[in-house]
Amino acid sequence: MQATLVRALVLEDPTCRGATKPQEGSLCAQHCLNNLLQGEYFSPVELSSIAHQLDEEERMRMAEGGVTSEDYRTFLQQPSGNMDDSGFFSIQVISNALKVWGLELILFNSPEYQRLRIDPINERSFICNYKEHWFTVRKLGKQWFNLNSLLTGPELISDTYLALFLAQLQQEGYSIFVVKGDLPDCEADQLLQMVRVQQMHRPKLIGEELAQLKEQRVQKTDLEHVLEAHDGSGMLDADEEDLQRALALSRQEIDLEDEEADLRRAIQLSMQGTSRNICQDSPQTSGTHLTSEELRKRREAYFEKQQQQQQDPPGHPCEKPNTSSGALDSDLGDAMSEEDMLQAAVTMSLETVRSNFKTEGKK
Repeated sequence: MQATLVRALVLEDPTCRGATKPQEGSLCAQHCLNNLLQGEYFSPVELSSIAHQLDEEERMRMAEGGVTSEDYRTFLQQPSGNMDDSGFFSIQVISNALKVWGLELILFNSPEYQRLRIDPINERSFICNYKEHWFTVRKLGKQWFNLNSLLTGPELISDTYLALFLAQLQQEGYSIFVVKGDLPDCEADQLLQMVRVQQMHRPKLIGEELAQLKEQRVQKTDLEHVLEAHDGSGMLDADEEDLQRALALSRQEIDLEDEEADLRRAIQLSMQGTSRNICQDSPQTSGTHLTSEELRKRREAYFEKQQQQQQDPPGHPCEKPNTSSGALDSDLGDAMSEEDMLQAAVTMSLETVRSNFKTEGKK
């Protein structure tokens, strides 16, 4: 059986169901009595009537000494000791209210009760008071429950823990009263005679639960603000996708830079190989070996010539260079495009590397 069902059965008073409505004012005496009797038997008006009756009885006793006496005048000026405007009621009010049901209160730590040497688990209920707070500890079925109206629900107390629990209350300054007499029948007691309760989580104080709920609401509000600032979770996903795309582009740029570096090295080797081949195959063309720088300058001259031809109108051909190197570049430009020249340069570079390997192998 779940503890939530026990809570609905035990806390009969709707004003003291901790999880649904906090305690109103200081009406804990009313909640204590109704939780003890397991029904809405007492209202604040009925308890106030008992308090007024007790005040009148006390006034009549004081008047026996003379209505003109100093003690009587002082008594009239003092506020009631049985109730106040906050809803507090004295132990005398509670005791008189229980007499209607044939119940009696005995102080738990009084010499009279201690002489009886009664084990607390053999009792049926206790009423506990500290300053202006009252609550009930009662046995329902075969188990004990703390029916404190400041808790979010009934608290299960084991038989072995009951004596320690009462002793702890006494150390904290509580006055404990044993309820003697037969309590009225109730549905909760009948049901728990057949089924035992297992409580997975102990109830919290109402203040602690309200603070926890407030903290959860603050955290939820902060999260909503963050999501709104980022245009919802979709924006968070979009930011993650943008990051992934940026990383992919970065990797592509690195690969492209590596390819361009390899191409530049291949062209450099091609230019070096071309210079050596021209010098070896055509020694009559130039009296000195062509360096890579000279070959680069001649290629630049070729491209400049091509641009000039495109800009000049037809019928005005550009002058051709008279040097043998200019004729060589012009022939190469007529026969090969820039892309073909690049491919040929790479091929020549590879052939030059292979020839170098062969030469070193022969050595």
